[in-house]
Amino acid sequence: MNYKKGDKGEVVKQIQRTLHLVDDGIFGHLTEEAVIAFQRENGLVADGIVGPATLTKLLAAKFSIKKSRRKIYGIVIHCTATKAGVDLNAEDVRRIHKAQGWADIGYHYLIRLDGRIENGRDVDLIGAHVSGYNANTIGVCYVGGLDEKGNPADTRTPNQKDSLRRLLKMLRAAYPGASIKGHRDYSPDKNGNGSIESWEWMKSCPCFSAIPEYETL
Repeated sequence: MNYKKGDKGEVVKQIQRTLHLVDDGIFGHLTEEAVIAFQRENGLVADGIVGPATLTKLLAAKFSIKKSRRKIYGIVIHCTATKAGVDLNAEDVRRIHKAQGWADIGYHYLIRLDGRIENGRDVDLIGAHVSGYNANTIGVCYVGGLDEKGNPADTRTPNQKDSLRRLLKMLRAAYPGASIKGHRDYSPDKNGNGSIESWEWMKSCPCFSAIPEYETL
């Protein structure tokens, strides 16, 4: 999705805050000029339109991670198991998890449909995202994971893929040697062959093969 002069809304406010502008949520002339300047400084097409490439750069300029005081040996990727195109923010997921009796949102980071990365549970606190492995892992979740019929599917948007890769690189730098796996990769190896096969998955989450995609980060 592109954001340009005349647009209004919460994403426009996010853009304005990143560019140190008054966040009135209205994409006007000053916002357009600031976007053009940002694009020139970052080697992007200076058209004043915030498309996927510009939005990813803006998000990168804004977001930073806090390093946990816990010993972290693994970074676990999840999905919210919601249908493609249905956006949620961290507060939405927090409410869902609390309604289920949890103390807080289970994940440490959430990636929304437009690529925005939001903080979830404080990284100093043990998460609630992968049973038996929470104490020494960080939980990262993207919004989606189901197709329109409710079947497991890799529904990551281009912005989500870009933001997930960027976040994982930051986490790998903060926790050298930490493994990067999907939730389903923590399923028990029932036949003991050293490989977690699809029939052994406790669940399909995150609905794509995380290890081969991110093992070389």
